[in-house]
Amino acid sequence: MLMYPHIDPIALQIGPLAVHWYGLTYLAAFGLFYLLGTLRLRHEPFASMTGSAAWTRKDVEDILFFGVLGVIVGGRLGYCLFYKPGYYLSNPLEIFMVWRGGMSFHGGLIGVIAAMALFARARGRRFWQLMDFIAPCVPTGLAAGRVGNFINGELWGRFAPPDLPWGMVFPQSGSMLPRHPSQVYQFLLEGLLLFVILWLYARKPRLERRVSAVFLIGYGVMRFVAEYFREPDDFLGLLALNMSMGQWLCVPMIVAGIVLYATAPRQPRVAQA
Repeated sequence: MLMYPHIDPIALQIGPLAVHWYGLTYLAAFGLFYLLGTLRLRHEPFASMTGSAAWTRKDVEDILFFGVLGVIVGGRLGYCLFYKPGYYLSNPLEIFMVWRGGMSFHGGLIGVIAAMALFARARGRRFWQLMDFIAPCVPTGLAAGRVGNFINGELWGRFAPPDLPWGMVFPQSGSMLPRHPSQVYQFLLEGLLLFVILWLYARKPRLERRVSAVFLIGYGVMRFVAEYFREPDDFLGLLALNMSMGQWLCVPMIVAGIVLYATAPRQPRVAQA
């Protein structure tokens, strides 16, 4: 049985200015996206595109800018709407108090989709080609976020068998019984494992939409499984069919991914030069 190490959430304090580890994990996520995005430029079909259809580092920078806005706005609004709609309807000004915590992956995903739709329209890019480009670059950012969750000592797991070697006590949970370190499970599953699967799958040309479909299916399934080890939010508990809110939000992701994969056009569209 392990004891949570009580990591100080503040990485650096300069007078009244405090730099939190969680904020640094977001910066790491965005940095990793940029690095992987530039590497994606070497993959087909992007490496062979020329003329106005060519993809450049400037595109990656602009995609990152749009994506950051989508993550922050969508993640915050998603948390407010999915998890505490009544509270935030009664306290609408607190929606803007992001420093108090409260972000939703599924809301962030919707925000990124909306941001990418705007980017594609503004730059004359095909939406699904754009989504296939960014999908393999996302999981490492999710992994960084789970590191932040662990440092903050939040989103701990459900009670674990007392003989589980890696069972961990989170005193901040109000119990001294061992729990599953679910942040680590999610780091490994929806972060590292999903990244390896997507990166290897996307290295070869695929039918348009299929890389995006594999992301939706892969994340949905891995998050659904991880939720069985993660303590449900105390203000929600388990919902219908003894499933958590996270699991219910994964169901439409998996369904959408299956539909996208099955309906991918059989003849890849040729980029215009």
